[in-house]
Amino acid sequence: MPAMQAAPTIRQAHPADFAAWAALRGQLWPESDAAAHLAELGELSRDARFRGWLALDSATPVGFAESFIRPFANGCDSRPVAFLEGIWVAPPYRRRRVGGQLLAAVEHWAGALGIDELGSDADIANALSLLCHGRWGFEEMERVVCFRKRLGPPG
Repeated sequence: MPAMQAAPTIRQAHPADFAAWAALRGQLWPESDAAAHLAELGELSRDARFRGWLALDSATPVGFAESFIRPFANGCDSRPVAFLEGIWVAPPYRRRRVGGQLLAAVEHWAGALGIDELGSDADIANALSLLCHGRWGFEEMERVVCFRKRLGPPG
């Protein structure tokens, strides 16, 4: 990783960024491999409701945020609503307001579309994400436990 600049720059992500972006996504969502992240970015990028942003130190991506316009989100009053699908910052860049800068880009995009609310979620066990959401001004609306019941033969 290059020496850190005073503050990474934030810009919208482009198809040329997919490989580096997919690598960052793998840090947030390690259950999927790089090929799966690349495929998903290719699919999502064709949808006008989706946007992604990168935090760059020089030309090196050190964080990302993704947002999608959803028809609704739990806890939100307005429809449609922008939803923060994911946000991740490399450890050396944390506590330097990079996450807040990425979030500001999402908020600007949503506001320009006339969206009144930004929804988000976090795994209940992800203490860092819960802390960051609170510091970014999100208000906790509910906690849920998700269930699944398989129908038919096991497999």
